[in-house]
Amino acid sequence: MTTDDRFAQDYRDMRVAPELIEHTEVVTGPVSDWATDFSHMEPEYAAGAIDIWDDLRQRCPVAHTERFGGAWLPTTYEDVAAVAYDTEQFSSRSIIMGNYRTPREMAPIGDSPPISSDPPFHHDARKLLLPAFTKTAVGKQEESTRAFCHSLIDGFEGRDVVDAAAEYAQHIPMRVIADMLGFPPEDGPQFKVFVENVLEGVNLPFDERMERTAGLFDYLFAQVRDHADNPREDLTNYLMNVELYGQKLEPLHVAGTMALLLVAGIDTSWSAIGASLWHLAKTPEDRRRLVAEPGLMSTAMEEFLRAYAPVTMARLVKEDMEWRGVDMKADDWILLSFPAANRDPEKFDRADEVVIDRTVNRHAAFGLGIHRCVGSHLARMELRVALEVWLERIPEFSLAEPPAVTWSSGQIRGPRTLPLRIG
Repeated sequence: MTTDDRFAQDYRDMRVAPELIEHTEVVTGPVSDWATDFSHMEPEYAAGAIDIWDDLRQRCPVAHTERFGGAWLPTTYEDVAAVAYDTEQFSSRSIIMGNYRTPREMAPIGDSPPISSDPPFHHDARKLLLPAFTKTAVGKQEESTRAFCHSLIDGFEGRDVVDAAAEYAQHIPMRVIADMLGFPPEDGPQFKVFVENVLEGVNLPFDERMERTAGLFDYLFAQVRDHADNPREDLTNYLMNVELYGQKLEPLHVAGTMALLLVAGIDTSWSAIGASLWHLAKTPEDRRRLVAEPGLMSTAMEEFLRAYAPVTMARLVKEDMEWRGVDMKADDWILLSFPAANRDPEKFDRADEVVIDRTVNRHAAFGLGIHRCVGSHLARMELRVALEVWLERIPEFSLAEPPAVTWSSGQIRGPRTLPLRIG
């Protein structure tokens, strides 16, 4: 089989011309007031986001900043949900808030469908992915995921301290997503770079961001071409051959969806697993109880997802308007902090506490509205298996050096370094 003609052209020739992309000046540095000058990219936010949300919720539920060309940050569950469900006034065409916006011309598809898509296209693009992420489909990956977790812990033999983020949590979703897409598992180090470029490089100069994005798509198109020449049963070949409206998907649709699955599929689970282990390491009573009562894993896992939800998404205001008493301009960003919504005391009893046997827990960790995470079954499986294997093999562990724990900046929040003392 020869390479599919759709994918013969280079991504750099297919993408939107850079001169058509609106970009703004890079603004970094200390925040003067989180209510009027917030930035999700500063180290203070990475380390202290929970306290910042609590402060803003009391002072001004909808914070504002002139950074990123103008942006808003609601912090109550009610306000976050209102934006998430409102597709008439808010667009999803740009979901990563930074110094450039995806051009309006790319709506309603966006650059990484279906998460960047608006109705009505969104419904049909999302529907294509559903078969790969059902409970039944995900269940077929559990055995190999569990074996891989055991193999990672086997590598800790003879050591007293390990980095549970870099040496455990990170690798689990990398392996699962690589298997699903049919990518070489040894490419994991490249995946890490792609994740960091997309999610943590939003304040880099425009030209550098564009070049790094092009590097991700160069990799994806190389994988697509290999799949065209050597077809196999995986999600990449599925996306290449599935039809929408009677036609195969455009190359940028295929690559954009693959980018979404690779980047979001890795960092979200990596962060959730790491944050859960961080909590158990610093909270020995919860760790001991979960080891003694493994039947609590289901409620504990949902509580970790609520309390340490990793994902924040962005929207763009469609037209000038007044919303919740503030004047929003067309193409202002709205940062949808699902983690902040999950900490709202108006929505959750004892919102600031982690209650591992909480039975009523309608959290928003997987988002709200039409863009609720299509991969939630997969993420739950990865988190559950990762915690079950860890607690089975390493029931005793603690923070080796609490100040050495670092958290990622940007819209996915989770531990990046997590040194734990084991045994």
